[in-house]
Order: sequence, then C-alpha cells, then structure tokens
Amino acid sequence: MSAPLRTPDERFAALPGFPFAPHYVEALPGLRMHYVDEGPRDARQTFLCLHGQPTWAYVYRRMIPPFLAAGARVVAPDLYGFGRSDKPGEEGWYTFTHHRDSLAAFVARLDLRSITLVCHNWGGILGLTLPMDLPDRFARLLVMNTALGTGDQPLGEGFLAWRAWSNKNPDMDVAKLMRRACPQLSEAETAAYAAPYPDASFKAGVRRFPNLVPDSPDADGAVLSRRARDWLRDEWRGASFMAVGATDPVLGPPVMNALRRSIRGCPEPWIHPQAGHFVQEWGDEIARRALSAFGA
Repeated sequence: MSAPLRTPDERFAALPGFPFAPHYVEALPGLRMHYVDEGPRDARQTFLCLHGQPTWAYVYRRMIPPFLAAGARVVAPDLYGFGRSDKPGEEGWYTFTHHRDSLAAFVARLDLRSITLVCHNWGGILGLTLPMDLPDRFARLLVMNTALGTGDQPLGEGFLAWRAWSNKNPDMDVAKLMRRACPQLSEAETAAYAAPYPDASFKAGVRRFPNLVPDSPDADGAVLSRRARDWLRDEWRGASFMAVGATDPVLGPPVMNALRRSIRGCPEPWIHPQAGHFVQEWGDEIARRALSAFGA
C-alpha cells in the first residue's frame, strides 16, 4: 500500500460547534486514526459514537454536550478514509473486514469499558458486530437509522438507488449533499462536513462504502453480521434505545423496526417526525431522551 493521504490540519480550523481537541492512535499498523475524547477518563460510562458515510465525528457535535453534562466520557473516532483519519488511496483497501478490525483494535487500544454504543449508518453496520466479541466492554446501545449487513435479505430499492447515484458521482459534493438532506444547516456547517476531502483523491473511502454492504450470504462481513444478529437477539442483556428519523427513505422506520426485533429487549423506537437520515442533526433531543431512558 502506498502512503495514505492525510488531510491538512488547516482544513479543520474554526469548525462551527466543534471545539474538541484532536487525538490520534494507530488502530491498524501504519495508519493514524483520529478521535474525539472528552470527559473524565474514569467516568462510569463511555459513549462510543460511530459515524457513517459520508460524515465524520463532526456529525455528533450536537450529542456530545448532553453526554458530557451527564458526567460521561465521549469518544468519537473517524473511520479510516473519513474525517481527520488517514485515507488509503487504493479503493481496494477499503473492506468490511478492515473497517471492523480497526474498530475492534481501537476499542482495545483505548481500553474502553462500560460502553454505550452510539451508532448510525455504517457506524451500526460495523459497530453492532462488536458487542458479541467484546461483551464485557459494552453495556448499552443507542441505535439510529442503520441496519445489519447480513447478506440474506434483499437490499431495498432506496439503498440500491443511493448506491447507483454514489457510483455515478465519484467526486461526491459532500457539502451539497448535507445541505439537501438537512436544509437547516448553515453554509459553515456544510463546509465542515466537506473539510476532510480537498479533492476526489481523498474520497476513496466515501466511494467504497455503498459497495461494501454485504449483498449475498458469502459477501465480506455477511457471516459476521448474521452471527451478530443472532447474538443480539438471543444473548444481549444490556439496555437499548432506538431513535429514527422518519423521513429517511433508505433506513427509516420499516428498516429500523426490523432491526429492533433483532435486539433483545429493545423498546419501541422514538421517531422524530422531521428528521431524515442524518438524524444526529436533531441529536440534542435524542441524547437527552436516551439518557433519561438509561436512567443517567
């Protein structure tokens, strides 16, 4: 593998609503992963916030403050290819297994415990496979507009349309996409979402993700995801909270209700009627409701 790309630090100057200092660790050898790490290191609970495509840790800026106010530690990594993390230039590097292995290594390197997994989009596709292999580290789930990539269910028309559009737009205009999905965002906020990607060469990870969703029983990650589905349904003993953006055409209420039935003890989802796919943009209310449900 050639040297990975690294977005210049000046691209991240003066991010609105995101005053958090950067931290770095090599989750995989030779690759630097960025993460936010706020709150006391000895907190009773840690909120591990995992983003999806094409976002990065910035998407959690509205949820981090309520978690901190509850006395928790908040850790929000950028997946490889996103945010401030290193970005391998070869698209073939990006696989379900590489991403999942990097997250498992990240949790171990930071020795995170009493984790509330906060997950959305790919943060759930990957993150929901972690508790079964690290059961002593995970205590709660906060699940938003995501799914499991089990490969034994047909992919919905909405997702297939998204994948086709993404493949036709290899230099995806991230700011424009976020502005269309969340019209309430300011120009500075949409620019912050695009900050990690100076040009198309930095978007290999963004391009690859829709094509990594397991779409057959033997696809990379499918067996692991089916094992996670069975474990969450039969063995999960932690508390769960599910929030859904009602207007999401791909991972909205029908998909989330199906996922809920695969999580033992998961209550009925809280549905935000105005929120779309990027439900974290309404995340302050979600965070408060989840904290109340968890008794925090």
